[in-house]
Amino acid sequence: MLQIQGFVFNFASENTYIIFNENKNAWLIDPGNMNEQETRAIDGFITDNGLKIQKILLTHAHIDHVFGLQWAFDRFKVPVSMHKEDEEVLDMLQASGMRFGIKIDAVKVDIEYVNEGDILDLDGEMFKIYHVPGHSPGSVVYHNEYQKFMVSGDVLFEGSIGRTDLYKGNYEQLIEGIKSKLFILDGDTQVFSGHGNPTTIGFEKQYNPFFK
Repeated sequence: MLQIQGFVFNFASENTYIIFNENKNAWLIDPGNMNEQETRAIDGFITDNGLKIQKILLTHAHIDHVFGLQWAFDRFKVPVSMHKEDEEVLDMLQASGMRFGIKIDAVKVDIEYVNEGDILDLDGEMFKIYHVPGHSPGSVVYHNEYQKFMVSGDVLFEGSIGRTDLYKGNYEQLIEGIKSKLFILDGDTQVFSGHGNPTTIGFEKQYNPFFK
């Protein structure tokens, strides 16, 4: 059985996740650790539990989700999985930092592109990828059907959706993507979002005000 550990990092209260199994093999998703204290927290959890990070996954490349990306790549020496449509967002990292008064260097990492319908395998646990743009052009969701959970990044939140007023945001596109790709899944599917509390597909279909 897979376990998922969340961390809340940086000024945006971003959710970073580690998914791992009984073999101690693990994926690191959206490393948002911004300072030494946050980096110690996530590195300590990985070390204390003897985890072997095999992949670094990005749901998207907005600054609050990648503060720790260079550290993670240098530390674990594994490629970064992301959608190609968000490569330009990652390339804008320094400019994004300037908007917040933050100095951040451009990242230099090895990238493996993921696409709609791709399957990622963690020791036999399969994750299907959904490309759901609208918050960012390359936003993706990682879905494990067997254990009924997904990591949605900033696509879908408890009672909300990702903002669409950022670069290449598109409200209609985001709404349609959620309805056609996520809301058709089992209602018991847990949703681990990029910010805030976990929720379920069934709860959001019934109560999320953006879909009334």
